[in-house]
Amino acid sequence: MDDNLCMRLAIKEGLKACREDEVPIGAIIVKDNVIIAKAHNKRNSSKIATHHAEILAIEKACKKIGDWRLEGAIIYVTLEPCPMCAGAIANSRIKKLVFGAYDTSAQNKTILNTILNDTRLNHKVEILGGVLDETCSEMLTGFFQKKRNK
Repeated sequence: MDDNLCMRLAIKEGLKACREDEVPIGAIIVKDNVIIAKAHNKRNSSKIATHHAEILAIEKACKKIGDWRLEGAIIYVTLEPCPMCAGAIANSRIKKLVFGAYDTSAQNKTILNTILNDTRLNHKVEILGGVLDETCSEMLTGFFQKKRNK
């Protein structure tokens, strides 16, 4: 599947989060050119710290295929993943991470690559960042501007 098309679908998930007053981050997982999971942030509504879009999408994908290994899958996320989500991506054996906006608040710009390609892991994740970066960034910026203006 085309990276731009898949990122647009992740953006739709992010917009769902926004409508639910959640940080607008969306994720989809594709395996064998089929979308096997879609999710968006639900931390505020669920009151569970780990309910990031990536974690929820990984859980749905694992249930759908009946295995914790998502080998050959690609995850599309509207924002560069945090360390927790990067760890989940690596541990679920996802083949490739494609994300939209770079996390400009991150202090360590190499942490994502460090986690996803740690030499202690027997699995490496391809990384492609900046896909529809401007659209993803605007969605996040707009959300936080509205929050500050309330």
